[in-house]
Amino acid sequence: MDELVTAEAEPNKADEIERIRRVCRLGRMVSVKPTKVDLMLEDHSGVFYLFDMKTAKPNSGNFKEFKRTLLEWVAVRLADNPKSVVHTAIAIPYNPYAPKPYNRWTMRGMLDLKQELKVAEEFWDFLGGRTIYKDLLDAFERIGIELRPEIDAAFAQFK
Repeated sequence: MDELVTAEAEPNKADEIERIRRVCRLGRMVSVKPTKVDLMLEDHSGVFYLFDMKTAKPNSGNFKEFKRTLLEWVAVRLADNPKSVVHTAIAIPYNPYAPKPYNRWTMRGMLDLKQELKVAEEFWDFLGGRTIYKDLLDAFERIGIELRPEIDAAFAQFK
């Protein structure tokens, strides 16, 4: 964390995980209460995926906290089993800039953007397979069209 905060190092998730793995069982174990994981998946081969869900435009001042959370999750998992394979990432369910790419510059320097950030299509397709994001958008559009009269009536109450 110190090296990232002072810009002495670039984020490199694979290196960070290996550095934690080398020390995860050294010294005296301390009980910690890490931030709750929003979404945890384990694949058939025992690989863990831990996601911290965020709004589409998280505050840039919080990226240090986000990174610390992701690293703590890795440390907790590896302290339990140093041979575990674990991936942690920030997940942003939709891209408010679409069809333009998500504006990731505010996270640069703290997060390994290729490994620690999944936005919109990348996140949903990771969870459900290729094209699931498009399928979700199509479903929401169809439902919106079908329920338009009810939606308009509900909002008319606030005029």
